[in-house]
Amino acid sequence: MKLLVLFYSTYGHVYQMAKAIAEGAMEVEGAEVEIKRVEETLPMEVLEKLGAVEAQKAFKDIPIANIDDLEKADAIIFGTPTRFGNMAAQMKQFLDATGSLWSKGSLIGKVGSVFTSTATQHGGQESTILNFHTTLLHHGMVLVGLPYSFGGQTRIDEITGGSPYGASTIAGGQGERMPSENELAGARFQGKHVAEIALKLNK
Repeated sequence: MKLLVLFYSTYGHVYQMAKAIAEGAMEVEGAEVEIKRVEETLPMEVLEKLGAVEAQKAFKDIPIANIDDLEKADAIIFGTPTRFGNMAAQMKQFLDATGSLWSKGSLIGKVGSVFTSTATQHGGQESTILNFHTTLLHHGMVLVGLPYSFGGQTRIDEITGGSPYGASTIAGGQGERMPSENELAGARFQGKHVAEIALKLNK
């Protein structure tokens, strides 16, 4: 069973979550896991003004995905930061180019799942994933989230991301907060959970 973790990250928060997602998926015997990224569309001068150049060096060697990678995978876990309660434009642009896959029904029956990062606690933690689900449903994918069997999402002793829709992290207004151990644990749980379900569907 081939599982693709596909992410877009500006400051590295989603990349850290993507690595944890992949770690969880790799715990499942029979899962072949690959991490790829969506190509950056912002010009270098804009990235410099955003202070994102150094952060992106951490994942510059991660291969850039193309739409054929989606067709080859049995399960895809998408990661994106939020932009006004929705996915980032870079991810949207990538998915907008999947019309040929849609016309062939190439993703029908494949498992799809989403994780995200927001600046604040209420800055799109849930709406980003729910809005992303619309695209996956149009492709006929089988949606998998982060069930409450991951108890970390019900914690109230610390500020934390995570919802039944998927793992998430809170980055802070200046990107100063990296994913907490609880948020990374949620990502690992989601990766393993998706891989287990995908294996069952592929039997």
